[in-house]
Amino acid sequence: MNYYVDASAHESGDGTKEHPFRRIQEAADLAMPGDEILVLPGIYRENVNPVNAGCENARITYRSIKPLEAVITGADRVSNWIPVEGTVWRATIPNGIFDSYNPYTTLISGDWFNANLKAHTGEVYLNGKALYEVTDLDGVRYPKVFSRSWDPDFSVYTWYTEQDAGRNETILYANFQGRNPNEENVEINVRRNCFYPEKEGVGYITVSGFTITKAATQWAPPTALQEGMIGPHWSKGWIIEDCDISHSKCSGISLGKYLQPGNNNKWLHEKFKDGTQTERECILQASYEGWDREHVGSHIIRRNNIHDCGQTGIVGHMGGVFSVIEDNHIHHINNRQNLAGAEIAGIKMHAAIDVIIRRNHIHHCTRGIWLDWQAQGTRVTGNLLHDNTLPDDRLLQDRESALAAMGEDIFIEVSHGPTLIDNNVMLSDRAMKLATQGVAIVHNLIAGSFTAVGRGVSNGSSQYVSPRYTPYHEIHGTKVCGFMTILHGDMRFYNNVFIQRPIRPAMQRIHDENQSEWDDNNVIAGTCPYDGYPDFEEWARAFDGYCGFGCNASTDRYYMPLPVWTGGNVFLSGAKPCDREKNFATDQATLVSVGMREESGKWYLDTNVFEALQKLDLKDTMISTDILGKAFEPEERFENPDGSAIVFDTDFFGEHRRQSPMPGPFESAEELQRPMSSIIE
Repeated sequence: MNYYVDASAHESGDGTKEHPFRRIQEAADLAMPGDEILVLPGIYRENVNPVNAGCENARITYRSIKPLEAVITGADRVSNWIPVEGTVWRATIPNGIFDSYNPYTTLISGDWFNANLKAHTGEVYLNGKALYEVTDLDGVRYPKVFSRSWDPDFSVYTWYTEQDAGRNETILYANFQGRNPNEENVEINVRRNCFYPEKEGVGYITVSGFTITKAATQWAPPTALQEGMIGPHWSKGWIIEDCDISHSKCSGISLGKYLQPGNNNKWLHEKFKDGTQTERECILQASYEGWDREHVGSHIIRRNNIHDCGQTGIVGHMGGVFSVIEDNHIHHINNRQNLAGAEIAGIKMHAAIDVIIRRNHIHHCTRGIWLDWQAQGTRVTGNLLHDNTLPDDRLLQDRESALAAMGEDIFIEVSHGPTLIDNNVMLSDRAMKLATQGVAIVHNLIAGSFTAVGRGVSNGSSQYVSPRYTPYHEIHGTKVCGFMTILHGDMRFYNNVFIQRPIRPAMQRIHDENQSEWDDNNVIAGTCPYDGYPDFEEWARAFDGYCGFGCNASTDRYYMPLPVWTGGNVFLSGAKPCDREKNFATDQATLVSVGMREESGKWYLDTNVFEALQKLDLKDTMISTDILGKAFEPEERFENPDGSAIVFDTDFFGEHRRQSPMPGPFESAEELQRPMSSIIE
C-alpha cells in the first residue's frame, strides 16, 4: 500500500494521493511490511519515529518523490528577535516547545568527550549555517575570532543561552553582525533526532532521497547509546540512500550501540573503572543480549552527501556489523572545532566486523576514517581521501589545538584484523595512523606518512603498565574468541605507490617537538616506520627447537613484534622503504607532484606519477587472499565476508589488471583523465 504525505496540504487526510497526510509520522504510525510512504516536497519539522518493522522481502520504504526536496528537520524557525545593543539580538522561547528534551539546558557530555569545552546540544542557525556558542553574554557582545575554527571569519557570529526559571523560558542572545534576524532565515534546534525509532529492532526500513538536517544529537561514544539524526537504533537491514545529511550537533548517521542502562557513560559517571574496561563490558553484555547477525547490522548506506556535522558523519559501535558504506560524499566534519574528544571522524566505527567501506569521497574532515577496536574482516577499498590533516598552516600554530585535531586519512587503532586497505587514493599529509596490527595495504596511492607505528596502544598510565586488551571474534561472526594486547607488526604492504610531497614547515615542527607515547607525528612517506620489524623467516626462527613449558620458560617469543611482509612497492620523490622491503623500486630523480582539482563539481587527480612509474623495471605480481595469509590473532584470512577469496585484479575504476599489474590503484595513465568518481558532489 502507498501512503502520501504533503506538508502543504490544507488539512491532514487519510494518506491517499487525493487526501495526503500532512506529517510523515502519521504514515509511520500505520505503515506495515511492503508499504511505501511517498513524501511530496516541503519542510517537515518533526522527528519521524518508525513504529513497525519491515521484512527482508517486504521492506517499509520512505521516499522523497522529488530527490532532496522533502526536508526533515529538527529545527524550528525563530522570528521574534528583538534588538539589545549594537549587533546583538535576543529571543525568548517558551520551554513547552521542547517537550521533555530541552537542547538549551542539555550539555554535550559522555565518555571520551573533552569536557573542557562547554557546549549545549542546541544550536542557532543563520541561513542554514551554525553560529558559535559562547559561555557568557560578553562573548556575544564582544566576539573574538575562534582560532581553532577552519572558518574563522564566521566564528564572530556567536550565541549564548540562559534560562528564565520563573517564566519557564529559554533566552537566546545572538550576534548577527549587522543582519536583521527577523528578515533572515534563523532557526534553532528543537528536536533530538530527525528519523530515529524510539524502540530497538525496527528493521528493514529504506529512507531514500530526503534532506535531513539540524538536530540536537548527543555525543556518541562506544560506551553509551549512540544516536544520530538518522539511524536504525539497534536493528537490521536499513537502507539510507541518496540523502543530504547535514548539521547534526554531533553525528549524522548512527549505526551504533543500544542503551545499556547499567553501563551508559559509566566511565564518566562512576569514575573508578577505565573507559576501555567498561567498553569491554559493553561488548560482552551485548553478546549476551542478542548481538548477532540475525538481529543487528547488515545495513546499506549509499550515495549520500554527509557534511557539516560536529562529531561524525557516520558513527557506530557493534550495530554496524556486516554493513556496506558506499559511494558517499563525506566532508567538512568537525571543522568548527567547537567539540573535541576521541570520537571524531568522517566515519568512526568500533567493531566494523565484515564492514565494506568503498568508493567514498572523504575530505576536509578532522579525520577521514577511524576504525577503532575490532576492525575484523573490514575492507576499505576504492576510496578517495584528501585534506583530512589540518589543511591550513594557520591551524598548526596553536600546538595543543593542532595535536588534538591533527588527523589523517585512515586511523586503525588497537585492532587485530584482518583489515584490508586496497585501491585507495590517500593524499593527506598523514595517510594512516597505525597503532594496530593485522592490516594488509595493497595497490594504494599514498602521498602522506604512516604515524604511531609501534605506539598508541596503552591506556596512558604514567607509572604502571597499562596495556589495552581488545577482543577478536569468531570468523565472520560476533562471538568473542579472546582478548589480547597489540604486539604490532603483522602487516602486509604490496604493490603500493608512495610519494613524498614537500613537507610543510609547520608539520615538520610538530614532528620535531611532539613525539610521544601516542604519536610520533612522522612526516616521511613510505614503509620506513617499520624498520627493525622482522620478516616471517626471522620471526619464525625464534620458535625453532621450542619444546614447551620448561624447555625455556623465560622467553620473549610470544611478545616480540610480529613480522612484516612486503613486495612490489614503489617509493618516489623521497618516500623511504623499510629495511625489510623486497622486490621494490625507487625513483628519487623524478619530481612527482600529486593533488586534487575540482571542476564543475567533479574532482580530478593531477599527477605525473606515471612518468616515474614508466621508468621503473618492476615486475609486480597479482596479489590475492592466498598471498596475504591470515591475521595472527583471529587466524582469519583477508577474504570476502562470505569467505570467498579476493584476487586484486581490478583497479580503482574497476578496470581489469594485467597479470603483471601496475603498482598503485590505476592500471593506466589514461584513466587519470576521468573524474575520480561518480559520487554526489
